[in-house]
Amino acid sequence: MSTATLTNLRDYLYGTLTPANMIWLADQLTKYAKKETEEDFPLKRYTKEEINAMLDEAEAEIAAGMGTPDEEAWDEWDGEMARLEQKDLELAEAV
Repeated sequence: MSTATLTNLRDYLYGTLTPANMIWLADQLTKYAKKETEEDFPLKRYTKEEINAMLDEAEAEIAAGMGTPDEEAWDEWDGEMARLEQKDLELAEAV
């Protein structure tokens, strides 16, 4: 959702909700966001040996010329962010 859309929603809620309602809603949104984040990115504990093994594997892949160069990865990231921003803009204009 675009910043403009979120700002309009926020301003609407400012004018509609009581302070107590705002506090309740903020608490509900925070709890939901934390739950979603934990489900999407569950934290896994690794031993020192597991971390060292992952680093060794990554270093071996880099030495073998595998992987994506840093600049190429950032170019892909920038392209994806531009695509998402364009999509948000198109959706905002459609509304």
